[in-house]
Amino acid sequence: MSDLMTTRAALQETMTFLGAIASGIEEAIGESANSITYLAGKRLGMQLSANIRKTDDVEEALEAVHQVLLDNNCLWHFEPFKAHDRPALVQTTDSGDEDLQLVFRDCMIRQSLFRFGHHQKGSLCTMMFGFFSGALLNVMGVDSTLEILHAGENACLKRLVIHRKKGEDQ
Repeated sequence: MSDLMTTRAALQETMTFLGAIASGIEEAIGESANSITYLAGKRLGMQLSANIRKTDDVEEALEAVHQVLLDNNCLWHFEPFKAHDRPALVQTTDSGDEDLQLVFRDCMIRQSLFRFGHHQKGSLCTMMFGFFSGALLNVMGVDSTLEILHAGENACLKRLVIHRKKGEDQ
């Protein structure tokens, strides 16, 4: 077997294992699985971004998170998305938070779920929310929320909300 085939077989085995874990933990403990994977993802995001450069700019923060993923050999591609009916990429909400949309095209979680035959929007997707929350907490020093707007076969659309502290400059 060639090196490529060996690597691919190992990756597919890992993806199946990951999907099986998600399915099993959700069946065993129900909704609590999301809390566990969120915390695991947040811890991972904080650990991998411990020495990251700080910024208050959302777009710079996303570039920093992308670099953290690359530095840790994690090919998890995402990009900001501006729908035609949005006046700006980053919008400020009535409560002073910042809101933007992200597209995840090549997602290892989605591929793992499809490989195992498990639904999206479950515990592994919540782990992604936790990862972003932990990394953005290190980068920007604020909490954030990553909400799934659409989970598709080829890409997912998510809403990222940066929760600004009251009285904080934007």
